Parts: sequence; C-alpha cells; structure tokens
Amino acid sequence: QVQLVESGGGLVQPGGSLRLSCAASGSTFSINAMGWYRQAPGKQRELVAAITRGGTTTYADSVKGRFTISRDNAKNTVYLQMNSLKPEDTAVYYCKANRQRTDYWGQGTQVTVSS
Repeated sequence: QVQLVESGGGLVQPGGSLRLSCAASGSTFSINAMGWYRQAPGKQRELVAAITRGGTTTYADSVKGRFTISRDNAKNTVYLQMNSLKPEDTAVYYCKANRQRTDYWGQGTQVTVSS
C-alpha cells in the first residue's frame, strides 16, 4: 500500500502562486508515475500534470507555461509549482501515484483563486 498526503493548498489572489507537495509513504519502492489532478465543483476530475520516475513530464494545455511539476525520488515527494493563478484554477487538487499497475490517491487539498 501507498499513502499520499498533500499539503500547500489555500486561498490566493489571481496572479499569485502556490506550491503543492505530496509525500508518499508505505510501499514506495517501484512507484512509477506521480501526478496531480483537480476537480472543480460540478466538473469531472482532470489531469493537471504528471511526471515519470525518470522525469518525463506531461501537462494539461490549460496550465502549460504556468505550472511546473517536479519530484524528489529520494524523498518520495512530488511538487506542483503554480504561478499566474487564475480563478478557473480553483478546485480540489489530488495527488496520484502509480505502483505496479495500481493507482493510489491522496485526500485532496483545496486551492481557491479569488480576489
């Protein structure tokens, strides 16, 4: 089993920045891809960004150039640096890890972009 704990969410004004962190614990050996998803009220959960163990990244078109995903394999932690935040980025952000063809999810952290 893998446990994921997110942190770093909160309230920020448009144009501001936040950094999310997701720490994995438990059976972290052989965790492959890790990523961030988000779900806004009334909408489906969507991929924001993902990163493989080797560092290959994928981004949703809506966040390219504004968000950066990174990971520290030694700490089993993945980060999401979010810059130039917009009101439409408001959502609950979830961390996901894939290990041996099983997906594990964190509990989510709220990000609210509002003036």
